This record gives sequence, C-alpha cells and structure tokens, in this order.
Amino acid sequence: MHEQIDFPGRSAVKVKRQEKPHFTYPWHFHSEYEILYVIDGFGTSFVADSIEKFDSGDLALLGSNLPHFWKSDESFHSENNPKKVIYIVIQFSNAFFKEAILEYPEFHLIKELLERSASGIRFQHSFASKMKKQLFGLANSTGFERTIKLLGILQQFAKTKEYKLLAGELYQAENHNFTNDRLTKVMHYLNTCYLKNVELKKVAEIANLHPSAFCRFFKEKSGKSLSQFVNDMRISYACRLIIEGKMTVSQVCYESGFNNLSNFNRSFKRQTGFTPTSYFKEFHKK
Repeated sequence: MHEQIDFPGRSAVKVKRQEKPHFTYPWHFHSEYEILYVIDGFGTSFVADSIEKFDSGDLALLGSNLPHFWKSDESFHSENNPKKVIYIVIQFSNAFFKEAILEYPEFHLIKELLERSASGIRFQHSFASKMKKQLFGLANSTGFERTIKLLGILQQFAKTKEYKLLAGELYQAENHNFTNDRLTKVMHYLNTCYLKNVELKKVAEIANLHPSAFCRFFKEKSGKSLSQFVNDMRISYACRLIIEGKMTVSQVCYESGFNNLSNFNRSFKRQTGFTPTSYFKEFHKK
C-alpha cells in the first residue's frame, strides 16, 4: 500500500510521538525517508525481505519507497496487560536538501547514508541510546530549529559504524513495481495468515497468477521462495514465544504454525543458529 504523507504547512520535516495499543499501519511504502525510534514496545519488523525482532530502544532509518511494517507482539497489549507501544516517527521528503546533498562535499557522508538507507538501516542499541536525547530534542522542536537538528542527527547516523543493513543482498528495490498491487495483497495475506496453512494455490490466486508464475514473481520480489518466507515469519514468532518461556518447545512448534516437531527444530536451528532450548538459555544468560 502506498502511503501519502501530508506535511502541514509544507514543512520540511514531520514528527509524531505516538502511544497506541499496537502498531497499526499495514505493509506499506512512501517516497519519504523515515526514522523510527521505539521508546517502549516489542514485536517483529518486516523491511523488504528482512524479518527481525524489535524491542524497546530500536532505532531504524528507512529509505524512500522501501516497503516496511512493524508488527507489535500480540502479548504486548491485552486486557491483563494494557500497555501501549510508544514511538517517535520522523519523516522527511526525498527532496530534502537534495541539491546540496548531491553537490557539496560537506554533505557527502549524509549522501552515502541515504543511499544505504535504500536497504533499511537498524542501529545498535548502544548507539540508539546515545541518540535518544537528540531524537527527543528534535521531536520537541519546531521550524528552522527542527530542520537543523535533523541534519545533525543524520550526520551522526552517517558517521557511526554501529548499524546493520536490513534488506538481503538479493533484494533490489528497483524490482518492485509499485504501480501494481500484487505484492501488497500477498503481503497483507501472509502477515495475517502465516500461522495457518498457507497454500501456494491460494496465494497465487490472490496475486492473480498461475502458481509457477507466482513462484518466479515472489522470488524476484522477496529473494526467497514462498515456503522460506513463511517459515522465516513463523520462526520469528516462535523466537518470541520461546523467550517468554510460557510454553514447551512442542507447544511453541504448533502455536507458530509448524505441524512437525523435527521440522520445526531443523528450521529453528538453521535460522537462529541455536536449538529452541539453547536459544532460551542464551537469551536469558546473565
């Protein structure tokens, strides 16, 4: 889904501080760059073909037209636990200081940063912690001061080595044809049904393609086969259940959409490098 972002008064920068039961915006993209800082919350982030857990203190920079979706964990907000996810989102146009960034050497590092952001950038928590005060300062500022603060933050983003790129090497943003909504429909279906039995024929029908044509289409768009993509989503969900420690490995297996324990164990080890039991111990190790 393409999101149209409105900038009140034609401002250069838009900032929102949100408090909600959970992230609500579905799989989407927009031409603007976006900085997302999670103050409190946890769940799973989907950026291009990347699926990762996020937690409080998560800081990411997303490039222009990069599809993404933050999904709060279902256990974060409930009747017995009425917490809210709290986050700051900062958006600025892909034309922001464009000529200066392309032309002047003073902006060279920011230019490289924005180029890297085409794959999505997640900063390490140690760096995000250092940036917290400045991000809050930007959110509380207005007008010219806000624009200057954003440039300063981007320069620090550009200079740090404490980051990782999110999209895989096979992901090519230019391959995404956003004039056709096949990918949007497919991702919406997968994000809501991945814990159930996902049939190739059904997903191909949603994309209005023959199954063999759909397999080529999906591999080109995501860099993964449909089964690999769904498995990765299920393992990501299983990781959260294991960390919570409320279920046995067998219960986690079936709760996360697998119907075979040995297949679950193999998939979990392949994606995380740990067995489910050792993953729990590693996470809770002091």
